[in-house]
Amino acid sequence: MKKRRVVITGVGLVSCFGSDPDTFFKALCDGKSGVKLLDNLALPNLATQIGAPVQGFGLEPYFDKKEARRIDPAIGFAVGAGWMAIDNAKLDLHLLDTRRIGAVIGSGIGGMKIFVEGVEAMVTKGLDRVSPFFVPFILTNMPSAYLAMKRGLKGPVYSVSTACATSNHSFYHALRHIEHGEADVMLAGGVEASMNVLCYSGFCAMRALSRRNESPTEASRPWDKNRDGFVIGEGSAVFVFEELEHAKKRGANILAEVTGAAINCDAYHITEPNPAGEEVARCIEMALDAAHLTIQDIDYINAHATSTLVGDLCEVRALKKVFGSRLPHIPISATKSMIGHGLGAASSLEALATIQSIRTGIVHPTINLKQKEEEVEGLDLVENQAKRHPVRHAISNSFGFGGHNSVLVFSKYENDK
Repeated sequence: MKKRRVVITGVGLVSCFGSDPDTFFKALCDGKSGVKLLDNLALPNLATQIGAPVQGFGLEPYFDKKEARRIDPAIGFAVGAGWMAIDNAKLDLHLLDTRRIGAVIGSGIGGMKIFVEGVEAMVTKGLDRVSPFFVPFILTNMPSAYLAMKRGLKGPVYSVSTACATSNHSFYHALRHIEHGEADVMLAGGVEASMNVLCYSGFCAMRALSRRNESPTEASRPWDKNRDGFVIGEGSAVFVFEELEHAKKRGANILAEVTGAAINCDAYHITEPNPAGEEVARCIEMALDAAHLTIQDIDYINAHATSTLVGDLCEVRALKKVFGSRLPHIPISATKSMIGHGLGAASSLEALATIQSIRTGIVHPTINLKQKEEEVEGLDLVENQAKRHPVRHAISNSFGFGGHNSVLVFSKYENDK
């Protein structure tokens, strides 16, 4: 049976640059940083005091006042982004078979605000004072489930949690459901609401975060010799994945095509990637094979590039293995240099940047590159300034704690393929 083609017909966004995809991409192309000093978050005695929090988003259009007071922000961000994606795609759910519409929206850490509040209530007030919403609102499946309940989606609805590779894994599964005929439409993406003291305490204990509190906008610096760790970000991007004929029948606006995806595992270490990048390279090759593309077809790479000492170079080594002498001719940029690391939401936000590059022919820069590592010399890292560059096919990489690797291939939609 011929594989069903899958296209993207809508997007919803919650980010440090607001909720408009064009505004988000313009900020990236302008080299603007969303990282700031977190004055409103008490982080006593922690070495890191900076992050890239969500801006310009309110729960009111999606929840009543009682719900808005008690839900975790992770649920709020995902429902908001999913709702916006449905509206953006002009999906009339009253006219469609909602048994054929599902949602896979993952999260790396789930409802952490509710978790922190529950532990505080238990310690300070007693075991019987934990909220009855504690358990359901900390679960990683609840953003997808809540969106399904709000909008009546009765197809495959669940979550994926693979740390920082979560969103790409969600895309992978959404793609497969449609390709295999199990759904016609899938809401797919990731969410993270990570601005809380426990999350910061844990990452600080690992010495994983940048301590550049005196210059927040310069703290996230992938591939720079002076990088000292990543910067926490948060938010959500949710996309409408749709079977091509289903989209054409209803006259949908097609943003891009999802032509390939692959996932595998390093099986190496709980937090560090294999420095040689062997399985990352294999994952990229698998994604290209799935898309029926060669290295000559790829016009842009949106890198995972977190600003960590080992991870940045592992990815570069993998790219060199796959692309060889072609690599210096392919623009590579690091979205995290401007929006920080959105953890489970990271690759959803980066997918949006990648798709916007396909649509506009503009590749956003990697900022804060002042002293490059020797291993990236000669590569086109789109240093500090956006560039015009036609993009027909692009890959978006994402890797997570535990060795989870994921690669998506996005392409310009061509009707006569």
